Amino acid sequence: MKMRGGWQGRGYPHGDRRAILLAMFPPPSLSGRRLLVLGATGFIGRWVARVARSAGATTVLQARSAAALAALRSRWELEGEERIVDLARAGSAATVLAGETFDLVVNLVGYGVDRSERDEGLARRLNEEFPVELAAAMGRAGRLVHVGSALEYGEVGGDLDEEGPHRATTLYGRSKLAATRALSKLREREGHDCLTARLFTVYGPGEHEGRLLPALVAAARAGRSIDLSAGLQRRDFCQVEEVARVLLALGVAERPAGGVINVARGRLESVREFCRTAAGLLGLAAEDLRFGALPQRAEEMEHDPVSTRRLEATLGGRPELPLEEGLRRSLEFNEELT
Repeated sequence: MKMRGGWQGRGYPHGDRRAILLAMFPPPSLSGRRLLVLGATGFIGRWVARVARSAGATTVLQARSAAALAALRSRWELEGEERIVDLARAGSAATVLAGETFDLVVNLVGYGVDRSERDEGLARRLNEEFPVELAAAMGRAGRLVHVGSALEYGEVGGDLDEEGPHRATTLYGRSKLAATRALSKLREREGHDCLTARLFTVYGPGEHEGRLLPALVAAARAGRSIDLSAGLQRRDFCQVEEVARVLLALGVAERPAGGVINVARGRLESVREFCRTAAGLLGLAAEDLRFGALPQRAEEMEHDPVSTRRLEATLGGRPELPLEEGLRRSLEFNEELT
């Protein structure tokens, strides 16, 4: 599959890659800092590890499988010491820290995003118990950036302000919300330097098969149509590399304004618009997008643009990469991997 137009396509008549790089949230300087990435083989974890290393950090990469980490190292340019630890085991927080003090720990471990992951015990352990165990093991040394989820808001409308109501309905959302609340108490009552960064709809290279963008890519490669929901639901789409940059910037910022921070663009676009934009770049015909062929998922959220006031107060900005540019960059990176 060749992406239509490549970097010579619409909006980039001279193939100017720098235009996209400048549109992204600037990477922080991490020179001299020691960073532990938990979940380094995951979709977002591998990007946090990549960006951290390029920003000068000394990285330690946690994974459950040495083979999985080895398979990603050269392809994704992952460098750093490895810690092979199964975090589902009680007491694993102390094991993965191994008595060290890190300037920053980014916890990207989660269970339940994939619809096949429905073990309540594992969800409770990895999403709820482990983050609190980790914060306690770190004490007041170093900062913990724990990655949360938009599903913590659940059936709540409005602009999804961090201090607003939460009505999580899914196993993933409820267990993530429990961790967020526990970490906030540790921060407020015991002075732990921890925060929850709530992510919304993250897309880009490294997504699991079956998610929206990989499914569109697969359809384009096979030259076939793709069944979709009506696509009218609106989402705050953020490109994964930019999300990684923001997470790391939160890790080194002055003490953030609050213990929970939305990481979002503050702009909603429909799933239909996402699909049409990606299809245009992939050369997938409009008639191959079978909108309405699938039902809408029960857990789909409806809300106003996400509040980014706290993020902007902390970092002086927010992710700004436009959807088409983010998709173009993601698809080009995918081409380089294949």
